Amino acid sequence: MLKISAALATHNEEKNITDCLKSVQGLVDEIVVVDGNSSDKTAEIARSFGAKITQIPNDPMFHNMKQKAFDLATGDWILYLDADERVSGKLGEEIKMVITMDNTRVDEYQKGLKDKDLFLKHQKILELRDGQIGNGTDEYVAFFFPRLNYFLGKYLRFGGAYPDGVIRLFKKGKAYLPCKDIHEQMVVDGKVGWLQNELLHISDPTFGRYMERNSRYINLIADELRRGKVGKNPWQLLNFFFVKPIWWFLLTQIRHKGVLDGLQGIIFSFFSALRFPRAYFRYLRSKGEIKVLP
Repeated sequence: MLKISAALATHNEEKNITDCLKSVQGLVDEIVVVDGNSSDKTAEIARSFGAKITQIPNDPMFHNMKQKAFDLATGDWILYLDADERVSGKLGEEIKMVITMDNTRVDEYQKGLKDKDLFLKHQKILELRDGQIGNGTDEYVAFFFPRLNYFLGKYLRFGGAYPDGVIRLFKKGKAYLPCKDIHEQMVVDGKVGWLQNELLHISDPTFGRYMERNSRYINLIADELRRGKVGKNPWQLLNFFFVKPIWWFLLTQIRHKGVLDGLQGIIFSFFSALRFPRAYFRYLRSKGEIKVLP
């Protein structure tokens, strides 16, 4: 019988962790949580679900904590989740089914996915940015999940927000996070497939939650600018304050039809575009290490 481990990295997620862990009850055989010394009840709640807790200082590069959770997991397969993600019943059944398939059956299953063309188009975009994902071996060792992102009362399906493919299921020892930057893709030693059913991401139910997460993300982008030694000059000022945000807003609203998500889609595109000037402004103000700014 194949064993599945749920692996999470958390920091002050008491509002999310319960629903996340409820969604994998009956699906996984163990829950491994690496917690960044949460000051709330995150660890206590996780323990009530029988989770194995390891508490360490919170790491702003969250991938380090995620990778530690992967290393501590003992299952044959690892289901990697964030605390604000939920596994639906249909996705759970699909996970249990696909890990029992041999490679021939997985190949056939991939051909029959109803959104196969959309998924492969999305994967191609990721590979243009990140390089090839997986290798040409015959063994399927990891799977993308299409992810539905919840923003201010609505799941976004346009504006480039869907399928938002994320590798969330992989064989133990066959994938890892390089832990170098926030945009990185998992490194996979084997073939990568897709599952059809969506992973629900309750990312931004309120605008305050969105701005809090967005601010942390912008700090990491500013840190990348510093490490990449991006110039502090008039051209870069023009690029980050005007060219990039206008290009991004038009791309997501027109080419990717973000306007079809209504007001939420417009707001999401607008504030997503604002990450460029906000990150560059924080970079301009920084000296040495990036500090968290309001």
